[in-house]
Amino acid sequence: MEENKHVTIYDIAERLNLATSTISRALKDHHTISDKTIKKVKKTAEEMGFVPNTLAAGLRGNKTKTIGVLIPTVTQPFLSSLISGIEITAQKSDYTVIIMQSHDSYEEEVNMAKSLYSNRVSGVICSLAMETRDTAHFHQFSNNNIPLVFVDRVPKDYNTFRVVIDNYSAGYKATKHLIEQGCIRIAHLTAGSELGNLYNERKRGYIEALKDHNIPVEEELIISLNSVTYEDGVKASNTLFDLKPMPDGLFAPGDILAVSAVQTAKKRGIKVPEEFKVIGFNNDPISQIIDPNLSTITHPAEKMGKAAAEIIIKNLKSSKNDDAKEITFLNTEVLARESSSNELLKDI
Repeated sequence: MEENKHVTIYDIAERLNLATSTISRALKDHHTISDKTIKKVKKTAEEMGFVPNTLAAGLRGNKTKTIGVLIPTVTQPFLSSLISGIEITAQKSDYTVIIMQSHDSYEEEVNMAKSLYSNRVSGVICSLAMETRDTAHFHQFSNNNIPLVFVDRVPKDYNTFRVVIDNYSAGYKATKHLIEQGCIRIAHLTAGSELGNLYNERKRGYIEALKDHNIPVEEELIISLNSVTYEDGVKASNTLFDLKPMPDGLFAPGDILAVSAVQTAKKRGIKVPEEFKVIGFNNDPISQIIDPNLSTITHPAEKMGKAAAEIIIKNLKSSKNDDAKEITFLNTEVLARESSSNELLKDI
């Protein structure tokens, strides 16, 4: 049996008895080739099943029209929505997307960055791993004029594009909401390194909201986590519930942590929200599935993905290479649901 063979421009040239250079130019609508020849070449190419090798063409020109995306995981709803936004925008401009996961490992992030560079991606969008302590592995992109955009988990001091929310303001809003619901002993879970300041900023907003409302900041109510998982949330929640007196509210910097707190409270016979009010972060789908529904902070993941991809594509189309890199801020808001409001619970 004859093996399937990829049709090349050499095959088309042989069929039409034309030079390969003529075929190549005709397929690109080059102005030196007549309309009649262009139509004939394209018609023959279609009949023969010719598919342009965009990767090879990209490698020859050192541009692959590929955006590399380096994120901690694809399993978190926020990051899945982020990817969706990137792909929607990329596809509109005929860019493909390569997705790589660091699994919150610094070592894997370094290796994945090397892989993206060796694949000659046109640009890179990254949300830092939880373990990341320095960003030297991203210099290979910046030093070679490959657009780099950090999203959500961003380094403090790296002169490149960033797409973020105001995490300080979001943390302040979440804590203020609990105070307005009558909470006076509010706990907080935090995570991450000093480099990626996302969780530190949410914590700073939490602390300032307490101070502005004359509520003391108690260190025993602030628990640092190594990772943001359901299991970590359960462990931290049990620690909080063992305190005397226990907290009457919790601001969790992720919905999965807030959900773990609600379920742990219910297992221990603690009524939510009557005895313990909770607000999460991200507005993940699970926030509307759990009983009671979870109050949360909106996190415009898809919009952030679209904005990041737009920056990459705009930068690639521009001949300018500005030293000052823009920071794009997107808004958040409180979504008050049953887990933090007695009144909403009564209305059900």
